Amino acid sequence: MEPGVHFMDGNTACAEGAIAAGCTFFAGYPITPASEILERIANRFPEIHGSYLQMEDELASITAILGASWAGRKAMTATSGPGFSLMMENYGLGLMTETPCVIANVMRGGPSTGLPTKVAQGDVMQTRWGTHGDVGVIVLVPSSPQEMFDLTIEAFNMSEKYRLPVIVLSDEMVSHMTEKVEIPPKEELNIIDRKKPKDPPSEFLPFCPDEDLVPPMANAGEGYSVHVTGLTHDEEGHPSVDEKTQNRLVTRLIDKIRKNADDILKYDEYKTDDADMIIVAYGSVYRAATEAVDMARDQGYKVGLLRPITIWPFPEERIYDLARNGTKTFLVAEINFGQIVFEVERCTAGSAKTYLAPKMGGSIHTPEEIMERIVAINQEKIPDFKE
Repeated sequence: MEPGVHFMDGNTACAEGAIAAGCTFFAGYPITPASEILERIANRFPEIHGSYLQMEDELASITAILGASWAGRKAMTATSGPGFSLMMENYGLGLMTETPCVIANVMRGGPSTGLPTKVAQGDVMQTRWGTHGDVGVIVLVPSSPQEMFDLTIEAFNMSEKYRLPVIVLSDEMVSHMTEKVEIPPKEELNIIDRKKPKDPPSEFLPFCPDEDLVPPMANAGEGYSVHVTGLTHDEEGHPSVDEKTQNRLVTRLIDKIRKNADDILKYDEYKTDDADMIIVAYGSVYRAATEAVDMARDQGYKVGLLRPITIWPFPEERIYDLARNGTKTFLVAEINFGQIVFEVERCTAGSAKTYLAPKMGGSIHTPEEIMERIVAINQEKIPDFKE
């Protein structure tokens, strides 16, 4: 798009962010509330000679983008809860084969078909644990159309840098709200491309990592012999049922995220310096929580706000620090019956109390609802965070 300020919804901004990041392959299946991403991509891709495929379902969609990535394309799909559930097996395949790509998941109310057109935040743990086995993941959570653009670019950058599928975890409210989005000139964008092999084809080991624990990636058709399998494999890519190979491979898949967390992690803070209580909120709820903090301050409560932007890996070290340095209480506001609250409780155990402000889906919290929770906690009217 032309640089400058545009007026667009979050899904449109996500599509434009993908194009700005260099995405030229998209495969997807229409599903509310993510369909506008597919529609925008379908309209725009002919202008950039991109390839758009509407697949028969979400299983085929994620399979197609994994294959396109190995053919050298920056690839993406978009879906919502039921479709994301269908993608779980091949999400794991992408993590195991270290295939760069991006999945946009626009959360809606569940379980099952649930609330197709209404907001929720029930997929947070699924993005971390939905695929079987142990592995490191990267999940980014935008709170505005501007961040839908910016974090989609960041997702592509992280996928190429660390070789894995990266998730942009939006929610219906963020994806359908319309706001100003600033598109910078192309030369101002920071775009990370694929790390290519330095060794000649005769010496190349496709899954032998560099010091950053990430192997260079050779694309199909470039003259390299590459064996790609979801089985446990050695540095040559050949299957192995050896326990040592499993330990070496899976430990590296976890460590390439865990040991690079300082580079990956992003979070925002608001008025946390002197806070006795900190609200933890993400996605669309963050916006209401910001107003609730100001309301609480006006009434004499020392309340701050922490927003995870990278929700996986989780900003546990920062929460540890806050809990051990003066913050007495944490209040997690999320549109589910408790997901991230358990992570916060884990990080604060023994140092601070953790409470939940739940919502089952259909609408976001109002600042007044969060404020009511703040007052009740301070008056000790909530004995348990699950109440």
